[in-house]
Amino acid sequence: MAQSRGGPPRGPGGPPRGPGGQRGESGDRRRRGEGDRQSRDREDSEFAEKLVSINRVAKVVKGGRRFGFAAIVIVGDRKGRAGYGSGKAREVPEAIRKATEQARRSLVRIPLREGRTLHHDIVGHYGAGEVVLRAAKPGTGIIAGGPMRAIFEALGVQDVVAKSIGTSNPHNMIKATFEALNRSVSPRSVAQRRGKKVSEILGKGATAEARE
Repeated sequence: MAQSRGGPPRGPGGPPRGPGGQRGESGDRRRRGEGDRQSRDREDSEFAEKLVSINRVAKVVKGGRRFGFAAIVIVGDRKGRAGYGSGKAREVPEAIRKATEQARRSLVRIPLREGRTLHHDIVGHYGAGEVVLRAAKPGTGIIAGGPMRAIFEALGVQDVVAKSIGTSNPHNMIKATFEALNRSVSPRSVAQRRGKKVSEILGKGATAEARE
């Protein structure tokens, strides 16, 4: 085996070998790094992020006013899970990042009928906010505005009619909507809790789609 001056031993026709005769460690690390990035990209693409609002806030200090930003973000997987979060920072991207992380930590699962609408009508309250959510027939679409539309899109709801009766403050509207969604129950869960069959809960005339 030939040995170069001042360097590690070389194999015949190959690159320098490391300790123990191993080669290609940098390539393995590079491949592992690419695999980690791809898994993170798939995880990020799984969730839909909706930026509801960005509010500029000012703090009066001795030298003048110090500005900051407050962001509200809705996160969902379009398959029945959604959450919301708020974040404050001196820069807009940092405020959005904080809000997104908080929203991902607060994900909740909401039962949906046929994966497209709610099982029943609900009224939600939070502070001065009051919202009314109603199940809709196929083809209705999302009839809602402002933060409520962002919640339904992130949740994966396709047909719903919603109305905000109280305040237009996005914080109270979002919290009232999630308060209503958290009280949504499916016929299957009610039947299991009461120890009965779904047909006994809904009655004989209930359609198959309402049983899910």
